[in-house]
Amino acid sequence: MNISQQRGSSERSQVRRAELIATGRKLFADTSYDALSMDDIARHAGVAKGLIYYYFKSKRGYYLAIVEESVAELVARAGSDRDLPTAERVRRTIDGYLRYAQHHQAAYRTIVTGGVGFDAEVQAIRDAVREELIATIAEGAYGRRDIPLTARLALIGWMTGVEGITLDWLGHQELDRATVRALLTRLLRATLRTIEELEPSCPAPSATP
Repeated sequence: MNISQQRGSSERSQVRRAELIATGRKLFADTSYDALSMDDIARHAGVAKGLIYYYFKSKRGYYLAIVEESVAELVARAGSDRDLPTAERVRRTIDGYLRYAQHHQAAYRTIVTGGVGFDAEVQAIRDAVREELIATIAEGAYGRRDIPLTARLALIGWMTGVEGITLDWLGHQELDRATVRALLTRLLRATLRTIEELEPSCPAPSATP
């Protein structure tokens, strides 16, 4: 096989893998890990079960790949719109976060609760997305990602609250997304003002939403 053929084969492989992940994201969006067998997944994907094993080694490997893809999308949403004013950027970041959670409920629950039982790899993915989202908020508020420990702890507390509120909202959805977004932005405003009181080097932005 020449280099051109190898490249073509690799590209086809990447496309097929991406297609399988897209199928899995739809399946796991509202269905728990335990409720789907590999036979179910293969049937929905329209492929032989062996092909999924070929690309992902196991059901857990497949699941982790889907979680990582979901996290990448969530982080990308949070990091977008960098040229917008602080208030609008924060509003859009929180709205994108809630929109993602609303439309990918099973995947979101997996990300923030740590996955199937105690899964160290899923927990590592969850911790990574938390850190990225906190860094994104810090960058929007202070123009830098590296912030003092007091500020970081306060934002971790806010982020934990965001997760708890979002999970409870998904369980009931008696409030519309705009109301939940308004609640979270006001809690962030209070958090940023508290940070300013304790850490003068991190003044709350004047355009805080």
